[in-house]
Amino acid sequence: MPTPPAPRWYALPLLVLGLLGFTAFWVLTALAFDVVGAWLAPLAALDMVWLLAVAGWRAGPARALLATAATALVVVLANYGIAAGQIGQAFDQRPWESALHMGPWFAWQLARLANGPLQAGLYLLALGLALGLGLSGRRPAPSAR
Repeated sequence: MPTPPAPRWYALPLLVLGLLGFTAFWVLTALAFDVVGAWLAPLAALDMVWLLAVAGWRAGPARALLATAATALVVVLANYGIAAGQIGQAFDQRPWESALHMGPWFAWQLARLANGPLQAGLYLLALGLALGLGLSGRRPAPSAR
């Protein structure tokens, strides 16, 4: 019986690149349309699981944990970036400039005010989706041998 392939060396760098890219996409979309864009969280979960699958990471607890952690990080970074962008507009700064001046407690307060129960539900759905899809995968068909 052949051994399952090990994850490729580029799995984690690809995940980090995808995480940062999706976060930038979410922040730019939210700032362009003046919304929080919590509906992007489940899409982020799908993207994180897909990136790990493309890199050869087999379904199981490790992939589920990485995908869930990456999804949570996308949600946190996107909310921080959106808050920084909104505050930056008020002070005539770019989002990355105001992000350096804004503390975590202020960002937490702004995120709490901007997100309601619907957004929290979408974030929880995204985390559950990343966990579930990370655990499950296509199983090979039974062999005739």
